[in-house]
Amino acid sequence: MSLLSQTIYQAKQKKDHQKWYILTQEEIFKKLESNKDGLIDEEIKRRQKKYGLNKLPEARPESKLSLFFKQFKSSLVYVLVGATVICVFLGDYINAGVIFLAVLINVILGFYQENKAHNSLLALKKAATNYCKVLRGGHEKQIISFELVPGDLVFVTAGDKIPADLRILKVNNLKINEAPLTGEANEIEKTNRPLAGDLVLADQSNMAFMGTQVTQGNGLGIVVAHGKDTALGKIAKLVADTADLMTPLQRKLAVFAKKLSFFAIGICLIIFALGVLLKYDAEQIFLTAVAISVAIIPEGLLVVMTVILAFGMQKILKENALVKQLLAAETLGSTTVICTDKTGTITDGEMRMVEVATLDYNFNFFEGGFKKETEGGSELIELLKIGVLCNNGYIENPGAGMEHQIVRGSPTEKALLMAGANVGLDKNKLVKEEPRLDEAPFDSAWKFMMTLHKRDKENVIYAKGAPEVVLKLSKYIYNGEKPERELTNLEREKITQTYEEMSKKGLRVLAGGYKRVGSETKSLKETDANGFAFVGLTGIKDPLRTEAKQTIEEVRLAGIKTVIITGDHELTARMVAKELGLPAEPKNIMNGERLSKLKESDLKEMVPEISIYARVAPEDKLKIVKAWQDKGEVVAMTGDGINDAPALKKANIGIAVNSGTDVAKETADIILLDNNFSTIIKAVKEGRVIYDNIKKVVFYFLSDGLAEVITVSAGILLGWPLPLLASQIIWINLIDDTFPGMAMAREPAEENIMKQRPRKLDEPILSKESKILIGAISLLSAAGTLFFFQFFWKQTGDINLGRTVGFTFLAISTLVYIFSARNFHKPIWQTNPLNNKTLLMAVVIGFGMQFFAVYNGFAQRIFQTVALGMAEWLAILLGCILLTAMVELIKMIYYHEENK
Repeated sequence: MSLLSQTIYQAKQKKDHQKWYILTQEEIFKKLESNKDGLIDEEIKRRQKKYGLNKLPEARPESKLSLFFKQFKSSLVYVLVGATVICVFLGDYINAGVIFLAVLINVILGFYQENKAHNSLLALKKAATNYCKVLRGGHEKQIISFELVPGDLVFVTAGDKIPADLRILKVNNLKINEAPLTGEANEIEKTNRPLAGDLVLADQSNMAFMGTQVTQGNGLGIVVAHGKDTALGKIAKLVADTADLMTPLQRKLAVFAKKLSFFAIGICLIIFALGVLLKYDAEQIFLTAVAISVAIIPEGLLVVMTVILAFGMQKILKENALVKQLLAAETLGSTTVICTDKTGTITDGEMRMVEVATLDYNFNFFEGGFKKETEGGSELIELLKIGVLCNNGYIENPGAGMEHQIVRGSPTEKALLMAGANVGLDKNKLVKEEPRLDEAPFDSAWKFMMTLHKRDKENVIYAKGAPEVVLKLSKYIYNGEKPERELTNLEREKITQTYEEMSKKGLRVLAGGYKRVGSETKSLKETDANGFAFVGLTGIKDPLRTEAKQTIEEVRLAGIKTVIITGDHELTARMVAKELGLPAEPKNIMNGERLSKLKESDLKEMVPEISIYARVAPEDKLKIVKAWQDKGEVVAMTGDGINDAPALKKANIGIAVNSGTDVAKETADIILLDNNFSTIIKAVKEGRVIYDNIKKVVFYFLSDGLAEVITVSAGILLGWPLPLLASQIIWINLIDDTFPGMAMAREPAEENIMKQRPRKLDEPILSKESKILIGAISLLSAAGTLFFFQFFWKQTGDINLGRTVGFTFLAISTLVYIFSARNFHKPIWQTNPLNNKTLLMAVVIGFGMQFFAVYNGFAQRIFQTVALGMAEWLAILLGCILLTAMVELIKMIYYHEENK
């Protein structure tokens, strides 16, 4: 049984003890052995000793020293370190220093990047730490929240962070923002009444959970769970227990490195055995073995790949996505499933008025500008006026322009205020004209709100709330005429039908009405809730971003599946899916209650059909990600709240929105700076470009490295002196090849890159065809190098001249045929050499470095080179042109066969 399964199983076993929301206050006090005066000091000490402090579990951080040495854990590094040791043992300190320098550069870069990551548990701890006011022994006290124990009585008020999981005992218009924990966009109206049934966390309206925040009102609660036993604590444990996955590139590089290392060791052993049989000098054969290992291991590859990934991170940053870890940039390109929250990524993250309707008129704000002259305008204005006055939100800077106004209040009340402001209704001005005398706040039981306002000769009660409730309390209909006329049954049916149609569009519908009362009425009573004049309906929602639907289509064309995971209700999620063009049939939708009861094996079989998950809990998100991964998919998961942290860590790519919690951002691999879903697909494109460029660089380095291996091995088998020296090989790999390799990081995207299917997890870095091409190019390069070495050596009797010509041909030929390696789908003359000017500069630098190795006196002593004349250079350049032409011919033959 997996850890997640165990967690869920244990939760089910204990559920009877955890259903605090179904108990009465008397039952809670009895179960927790507490009372209305709070615990006394002796009892608190006893419970702290028994239950521990109110702290989240902490992970022991990895030391910097351990992290540094962790960078050496690579087969390629092991071989290079071994080569360094052999060089030192034989007194070849120059080669030893050069090889170890390549290793050290890679280790330092890797250490620098990893030292910034994985602070999620620290962020969780920070998110939950605060002070709180408690009632102990009949006296109010302020304490540090980690001193709380089960049974403590805690006061909460607007602005407070909830310090532990509380069962609410008293409420006064108490509202809590649980979005960080549940994903629910709206503030939750809290009650102190017992609830019934199996309720998900988001529906437990008489509970307050650790890490959430009070936005309005105040209340009193009793601690029912603290520390690791809270909902937040369980998430912290899930984060700690969720293993970090290797990225696809890490897995492929690990396999590639092992194969290359074994190949290097095997070749070295064979060469050593041959040397012994052929009675070579022991020191000479050791140096030869080092030369072979150095030739096989592309020293510059590790550094170049770091540069490619870092440059890719910069390009992704320009698209408004911050990549925190190098390898995450590449993993984006292999994404096959994107699990995304709705609020703030696909939608604007802000509730807005969409539609208003009266008995005879309706208006859609998204379809045109509203004017008072609009048909039915006076009735619609009256409806919007009710929304502004029967409202506890406010505009902080009413004098500012619409775009710069700061609106405070719940998401719903902010939407009503902004809609009113859009048609010229200034709340400050309206309040002066009709000052508020009293308020009956919204309550989840009666589902509406009333405010009493003073007028010149009379007072008026405004009401807003659930349409079915306001309609039931209404006796009259307002249609711009005075006096109001009585509502007919037919009109009630028509209003109900309009309400249902608006709800089906995914709108949150509120009704507005009013009631004129005498000027002697100074306060509201329960008996005032009747006899209203019904005015109309308002429909609000968090609208889709303008580019969302197009982006979803681009994702589909790229072979990636989009899955919406939200805390919203099924109806809202279904409407969003329909607007986006996603499958929205019943079989494509699953709610959290059903999901929590599913076995992992059953979910694994069902996930391909499901495009929407509604009302999900934290472990549900983790479960969904795991199910996709078990099917071999590469999953990107977006999130913004504390509840998303385990799934963000479990996903192959965790993506947090910039407006999210610190916990989500610390846990994620990537942060969307603009909170926009379309940024993900831009980042995916850059991830694919990164992987393409990595493949090109691996191809380029291995072609060169294998040519060096063949050259040295063939020279030994032919009984010749070494055609290339170890120092010359290192120079080509680390200097001549590295600069062009780094420049390949700037290669632009190939055509139709976003219409290709995502690569499979088990797809190797190099395909079978690529390996054949590498073999062919390596044989041609080695043949040319051996020819030039043998020809000039035999012609002049100067072995250093022969080596210098062979060394220079191999170095320069790689600088020429790299232009063929830029695109294997097009001939060299169809690629634009100017769209990567960095590569042109790198090739020029490569030529310059080779001139240095050949003509500089100090370099000549290190590499045992001699100055070349015009004849040698002409031969080398002709050889390079011939080699490049043959590479183009091989490309043409291969892709002609591929496209048959």
